[in-house]
Amino acid sequence: MDEWKKILGQSMADGPSLEKKLGAAPPGLGRVISAYPMRINPYYFGLIDLENWKTDPIARQCLPDIREISLKGGEKDPLGEERRKPVPSVIHKYRRVALLTVSNVCAVYCRFCMRKRRVGMGEGGVSPHDIDLGLDYIKKKPEIREVILSGGDPLLLDDEQIDRILSRLKKISHVEIIRIGSRTPATLPQRITPDLCAILRRFHPIFFSAHFNHPAELTPESREACARIADAGIPIGNQTVLLKGVNDDPGVMARLFFGLLKQRVRPYYLFQADCVKGIEHLRTRVETGVEIMARLTRELSGLAIPRYVADSPGGHGKLPLSPQCLVRADEKEAEMVDLNGKPVIYPQPGAEQP
Repeated sequence: MDEWKKILGQSMADGPSLEKKLGAAPPGLGRVISAYPMRINPYYFGLIDLENWKTDPIARQCLPDIREISLKGGEKDPLGEERRKPVPSVIHKYRRVALLTVSNVCAVYCRFCMRKRRVGMGEGGVSPHDIDLGLDYIKKKPEIREVILSGGDPLLLDDEQIDRILSRLKKISHVEIIRIGSRTPATLPQRITPDLCAILRRFHPIFFSAHFNHPAELTPESREACARIADAGIPIGNQTVLLKGVNDDPGVMARLFFGLLKQRVRPYYLFQADCVKGIEHLRTRVETGVEIMARLTRELSGLAIPRYVADSPGGHGKLPLSPQCLVRADEKEAEMVDLNGKPVIYPQPGAEQP
């Protein structure tokens, strides 16, 4: 059995196993897990400072929190993805780009997940038939020029399944670009094997979207994983989510983005956390991100600075967030202008929580 599968098979998914590891149980653990599943593999759990787990930025990303079910605010599907699914496995929001969801599981179930409503849920699984329907849909839509493999995490599929999907996409003449979005370089870098990279390099032009949120995720193992992807000739961009108590600090962000460059990963997007139900305690105010970006421009070169954006409510596209775009902000909402100069209202997180 591959090493990554062994690690994944040892993941914690229930309250007693987590309590045994921590020596204590987070409040309401069982109730939270019953609403939103937990999976923490041993590699990622090993990045937590166990003496300070209650405030640790890695723990904050993966340990269930009672506020996921006790705080109000947010929506199950704030980006309107379910309305843009012509078939179960395709989200077709932009005319020339389609997102093909090929998996419903991840190496770690992040508590801030934008698809918290589906990922890890048994009824939201992706079957081979669903994937076939998605590939057939893409084949019938000549306007689609770029396909993003997503999930869940597409790299939780076996090599053979990934090869089959990529091979079928490559045979579609109008699909010119393939992107893979995966958090495994940060949460399960052992998945990035030489065999996997040998498969991926056969399908150029192919791009890789990684997801690192904190410098503690930049380990020797993640460095090796990124090196394998880059050595296969695959450009790597990173998408970071701005999270309260994790990376809402200019110094933390500077270490993360410069550290990514040293791993041959280009910081691409810094996302304002979406207005997802169950993550209100992790969302920051828009002004926080604007200030962080202002600080970063004084400390880092342009190569290390991502674009700070938000997905607009309802899923109508990405909003660039900058002092120039921010019109006003108060306790309830921030008013911004989109690329066409039209006003957009973005909800602020609720009252400060301990």
